Amino acid sequence: MSRATYDVVIIGSGAGGGSSAWSLSKQGFNVLVLEAGPGYDPFSEYDLHSSSWEAKMFPHKIPTEGRQSYGQMQALSHDKRDLRSWNHISGLYNDSDRRVSYGYHHVLGVGGSSLHFTGEAHRMNPKSMRMKSQFGVAADWPMTYADLDPYYQIAEETVGVAGPDQDKYRPRSAPYPQQAHALSYASQHLSKGFRKMGLALVPNSLAVLSAAKDGRPNCNYCGGCLRGCPRTDKGSIDVTYIRQALKSGKCEVRPGSRVLKLDTDTHDRITGVHYVDNTGTHFIPCATLIIACGAVETPRLLLTVKTPSSPNGLANESGEVGKNFMETLLWTSSALHPEPMGSHRGLPVDSICWDYNTPDAIPNVIGGCRFAPSQAESNLVGSINYATRVVGGWGKPHKAQMKQAFGNVLSITGIGESLPNSGSNVMLDPNKKDQFDMPLARINSHLNEMEIDRLAFMAKTCREILKAAGTGDIFEEFSSYDIFSSTHVFGTCRMGVNPATSVVNPWCQSHRWKNLYVIDASVFPSSGGGESPGLTIQALALRACNYIAENA
Repeated sequence: MSRATYDVVIIGSGAGGGSSAWSLSKQGFNVLVLEAGPGYDPFSEYDLHSSSWEAKMFPHKIPTEGRQSYGQMQALSHDKRDLRSWNHISGLYNDSDRRVSYGYHHVLGVGGSSLHFTGEAHRMNPKSMRMKSQFGVAADWPMTYADLDPYYQIAEETVGVAGPDQDKYRPRSAPYPQQAHALSYASQHLSKGFRKMGLALVPNSLAVLSAAKDGRPNCNYCGGCLRGCPRTDKGSIDVTYIRQALKSGKCEVRPGSRVLKLDTDTHDRITGVHYVDNTGTHFIPCATLIIACGAVETPRLLLTVKTPSSPNGLANESGEVGKNFMETLLWTSSALHPEPMGSHRGLPVDSICWDYNTPDAIPNVIGGCRFAPSQAESNLVGSINYATRVVGGWGKPHKAQMKQAFGNVLSITGIGESLPNSGSNVMLDPNKKDQFDMPLARINSHLNEMEIDRLAFMAKTCREILKAAGTGDIFEEFSSYDIFSSTHVFGTCRMGVNPATSVVNPWCQSHRWKNLYVIDASVFPSSGGGESPGLTIQALALRACNYIAENA
């Protein structure tokens, strides 16, 4: 399908853009999706079957390094040295006196970062949606958990979420569509350590099929989710929403289409989109525009569109575009267990502990966190990383230790609430531009004392869990304290009811530009206590698209 005009133009094909395309095409709208990255064929382009699989992570066709710049980060304190990232062989990962950036980790392609995610499919904790009114920080969500519940259900059914029978912290009006995955042997052993500490490690809710669905097979537990799923059992956006949207005959996806400019009129409407692909530059008029580029690239695009009536950027009447940036707040500890664990096998994050997830669960700290096994996310699933990070030495002694150690690593990761502060934001870089002469997004990241206290709690708890599980000495730790390294980013186009303090309304619609919608994690008023944002982005998109349809 190729048309001269479309009812809706969507920029971005990740969680927000892909689910919006599905919802609107299903309701009869003609939809065009412009995706800057390429498409991926999961059956031929994910190289998990080769002997060199471990040396390759996700096969990026377009490198994401250098797409953003980073402001100078804060100085590190000597008395927080126990929060530094380190390895027993190589030493400190950051030996400077300031935080450094390992980057914003994402995928440029049809399906967005869902192509390399582990499938975590989480609902927000209802208490995390009332951070301002109940805890005096961040901002409240302009809708209730009950408002999102029916859309969560649709999203879970569409991608095929497998989860436990009960969810203590997130009320459900219907069960998960698929049965939870069984825990691996390593996770079963870790659960003993959690129980010794009075904590519960439960099956994680995952967009990974435990039973075949829609021509997609059930998971084979190869553990390669982060490198791209070659079987399509993982519910990435391309093989779920996008695939179904294309089948409708109402949706067209144009990969390799980089948006350069948005046109506006004097009636507060977006009139069209200029983009470039390998055939040249093009213009597409639009009746409705959805921007779904993520919490870094969405504010970048909005801030580049400056007109006499919008001198500070499009939809930036409040001055909030780019502000309230929230990042992945993470701690990981890894240790060897003396017994064979087979920890290189199974789903990367098959289980999770939510006991500290609510905003008031951590003593003397506002904002919660979660804990989960993380051998695969730490890339400790193959012999190369064991040989360079786990077992030191060389020659026959090294080989003997490798035989004894392989598969015995247990890792625990804590992911915590990230609260907005004035030092964390996304702005246009005044000096660096891309190949199309557009300013890069510059990420400024700052951790305040509350974040550092939360990290300290996560570090202490991870260490205690490993000890309770019977591991030996910890050989590696990775921390957000000294390294910015984010996959989940939020908050730069906050939604709310007050146009003076937010960018979009409760339906993700610009307060001023009525045919402009922002549908990605940039609209989140708070990050949650470790929840993966993909499912919530999808629920917000489905809710917003129903609003678009009702008001077309």
